[in-house]
Amino acid sequence: MDRDVQTILRLAKSNSVEVRMTTRDALNREVPQAAHQGIVAFASAREYAELDDILQLPAQKGQAPLFLVLDGVEDPRNLGAILRTAEAAGVHGVIIPERRAVGLTETVAKAAAGALEYVPVVKVVNITNTIEELKKAGVWVVGAEAGGERAYWDADFVRPTALVLGGEGKGVRKLVREHCDYLVSLPLMGNINSLNVSVAAGALLYEVLRQRRTR
Repeated sequence: MDRDVQTILRLAKSNSVEVRMTTRDALNREVPQAAHQGIVAFASAREYAELDDILQLPAQKGQAPLFLVLDGVEDPRNLGAILRTAEAAGVHGVIIPERRAVGLTETVAKAAAGALEYVPVVKVVNITNTIEELKKAGVWVVGAEAGGERAYWDADFVRPTALVLGGEGKGVRKLVREHCDYLVSLPLMGNINSLNVSVAAGALLYEVLRQRRTR
């Protein structure tokens, strides 16, 4: 390892920047048009918010809290689509994990079609700990999972709510499910056993709006 690389790694560590070692082929796939010289840096397309910031937003707006917790969404286009819907549905903040999930990349920003300017996104180290913080703030935490104990339209979304959705393929992780107050499901009448996460987010968020407007 040459001296320049060692310096970059040292600076990254001193500034709490995550470093991942990979192959040159993998880097070539990430930046096919660039001469990366063995190192690639990914910068956020938008500054992240803090959990305390989004917890204060509902009261400032005179609204019941509505948050979205994404447990491991890895496809940037899915995250962008979710953020776009979240903005349209009046979500006060979206929470994503630091690891094993996509961050606020340029592709996410493009798919969000401007929503990143309006929807605060919080990146946290531990989703389960964050769920407990939401509960302490009086928020009901509802996980979306196939086989949930009730259909999503039977849930009470009028009260302060945080919706938890899992990543592509894996769904909500077991430990995260166990920290939810309860689970809801979106009934599937065909042969496919799951929905795209961005589609599920849209269905749930607009059920929240429907209930809050009706009641």
